[in-house]
Amino acid sequence: MNAKGFSLNDMNGEFRDPVVKRVVDKFRERSDEGFKKYGTTLDEERTTKMKGLMKYLIDIQEELMDAILYIQTAQEELKEQLDEEKT
Repeated sequence: MNAKGFSLNDMNGEFRDPVVKRVVDKFRERSDEGFKKYGTTLDEERTTKMKGLMKYLIDIQEELMDAILYIQTAQEELKEQLDEEKT
């Protein structure tokens, strides 16, 4: 890809943007953890029909609900820290 930050340098395989590299590294780690836990890849899961579209949508919904809870918790933590700094 030629989008800013997403291109790999063909000469040495390094990312132009180190932030993008760190995110990709996290994706790789998460993929490895998922494979260890479930013994399959998302592609295999999809192409062998191990999980249907409705289950993917339920999984997405549950993950987004978790994310909202994490955001709320982080906001409360930040507010407490800011309130402590004021005193």
